[in-house]
Amino acid sequence: MPNPNLYEVLEVDANVSPDDLKKAYRRLARQYHPDANPGDPTAEARFKEVSQAYEILSDPERRANYDRFGADVGAGANPFGAGSVQDIFDMFFGGMGQRPQQRRGPQPGPDAEISVSITLDEAAFGATHELNVTLAQRCTTCDGSGCAPGTSPVTCVECAGLGEVRRVRNSILGQMVTSMPCSRCNGMGSRIESPCVDCRGEGRRNMASTLSIQIPAGVEDGSTMRLADRGPAGLRGGPNGRLFVHLHVEADERFERHGDDLHHEAHVSFTQAALGASIDVPTLRGSVPIEVEPGSANGTIQRIKHEGVEHLHGRGRGDLYVHLVVDVPTDLDDTSRDLLRQLAEHRGEAVLEGTGGMFSRKRGAKR
Repeated sequence: MPNPNLYEVLEVDANVSPDDLKKAYRRLARQYHPDANPGDPTAEARFKEVSQAYEILSDPERRANYDRFGADVGAGANPFGAGSVQDIFDMFFGGMGQRPQQRRGPQPGPDAEISVSITLDEAAFGATHELNVTLAQRCTTCDGSGCAPGTSPVTCVECAGLGEVRRVRNSILGQMVTSMPCSRCNGMGSRIESPCVDCRGEGRRNMASTLSIQIPAGVEDGSTMRLADRGPAGLRGGPNGRLFVHLHVEADERFERHGDDLHHEAHVSFTQAALGASIDVPTLRGSVPIEVEPGSANGTIQRIKHEGVEHLHGRGRGDLYVHLVVDVPTDLDDTSRDLLRQLAEHRGEAVLEGTGGMFSRKRGAKR
């Protein structure tokens, strides 16, 4: 089916001036606009036809090509057959025949970042955090439209509501079609003639708010949560961007974390280490008793299963490793010092004699 004559579509002759062309387009656009003809597919098709014709004829270079090569070329045909030259380039250079996505309409808001400090317990079990943030949010006065109350955006005459302007150029490969966001409406497809006084036509304002986030159990220091649609609002009703929450797990005086395992230093006296004892050690869920075996050396490690951090996005928990630290007393009284000397004599061990600094070994002592 041959392409229609674009001048006939706009009900003008081929010698029409740019101003008269624009007037004809505006008249027909108002007549067949979908808002003025709700539910009328014929009017909608006519509106698209009028917009496409004006898109070509309103560009001096494209109009000259159309006048030179005829309706088929002006409408985007090329010597390679069906489809555009862009389709052919996409097919051979990685595009797989897909057209680039159009930029028409409101775009998503930008991404934002925030850092949050949490405790080890919150990282281990998960927690709900309330964040005080100041981000661009939808304007409540215009409900994000950017228009003053009682007004609406108007279709951009430069791009006919498409949000992009296409250019046709001749090359050795035929007609090259390029497109770029419309500079007059910034790719929105519409313009605001009466902007909202509170947001100045942006449809968003910086406002402080409290944001509730759910931190999953098992997160580590340096983890980043990506929250879709929780970032700044987009321009003129565009969807929210993403919010990246960087987590910092504060140091805990009780434990040192390695992956999902926890390590704790438990201090015992040298008599407890030598004779054995029952001591309480902390866990994330409260204290538990452990048995110190007689003769335990400094650095002895005991493992308590399933008392570590929960596995992120999985079942189970890490383990708790208790490292024994044998403390040697430094504040002995005379009685304790005499008892230790008797023990050393009994075991035949060399110790300091009084304050003289001389060492001696009691020969023949029992061990």
